[in-house]
Amino acid sequence: MTQKELLYFEDAIGHEKNIIKIIEESLKKIENEELINFMTNEYNKHNNVLERLMNKLEGEANA
Repeated sequence: MTQKELLYFEDAIGHEKNIIKIIEESLKKIENEELINFMTNEYNKHNNVLERLMNKLEGEANA
């Protein structure tokens, strides 16, 4: 993996962590059940993307 690709992964991981943090903070304040369900689904999607990015990066580090 090139340095440029590693920097892309670093940026993408940082963005996903920020999105997850924003969703977590928002969920603490939301009372509408429909919105809670939507935000929970978004949390799960972004958490999945973060896990996939981290696994790919680990795989490259172990290669």
